[in-house]
Amino acid sequence: MLISWFTPSHFVILGLQIAFAIAHSGGAALRPWAEKRIGPRLYRIFFALVSLPLAVILIIYFFNHRYDGWQLWQVQDVPGVQIIVWVLSAISFLFLYPATFNLLEIAAIQKPQVHLFETGIMRVSRHPQMVGQIIWCVAHTLWIGTSFTLITSIGLVLHHLFGVWHGDHRLQQRYGEAFTLVKQRTSIIPFQAIIDGRQSLKWVEFLRPAYLGVAIFVGLLWWLHPLLLVATNKISW
Repeated sequence: MLISWFTPSHFVILGLQIAFAIAHSGGAALRPWAEKRIGPRLYRIFFALVSLPLAVILIIYFFNHRYDGWQLWQVQDVPGVQIIVWVLSAISFLFLYPATFNLLEIAAIQKPQVHLFETGIMRVSRHPQMVGQIIWCVAHTLWIGTSFTLITSIGLVLHHLFGVWHGDHRLQQRYGEAFTLVKQRTSIIPFQAIIDGRQSLKWVEFLRPAYLGVAIFVGLLWWLHPLLLVATNKISW
């Protein structure tokens, strides 16, 4: 017998995450094969048409069910917690959307390519999106404190940990020895390569328009967050 707090939404969010992981990681694995047949731009468009709708559905469902299940803790009234959550969330976006990403390539305006980046946030961690996702999950799980949010966070973290292996594997296949050298100069764990002396921060690399865009995005998110929650609540999922 299911415990009363273990609502069906716990299974639904896991199912949505599995579907997104298969589409996203599967699409990435098919990239070399697909680009040879339909070209990089058309591949990018198809990849976005599959991944983005699934991501939007996942986000809306999470917003609408975030307080489902067992309330494991409640710290929203504790002084300082809200500021901590917002600061962690802002930091997470610096990792989730690093300046090394070429937005014109993502939008397929320029020819999408696979790069061996080793500058900016990549000096901190070779897999900044994994780091950003973990920080985001810690912040939101701390704030909401429900079993549904905890399970969602565990699923997201597991997907990104798989992405670490999968991403390294694909780059190794594509670049071989060149990627092996990059691995030797970088680290997965944040700041490890810097502490070890294999890497050094160059702050000038962070003075790029993309980081200004991230700062503006975080400010807009702060302002629009209540409206976003109201809008998603109107979708009866």
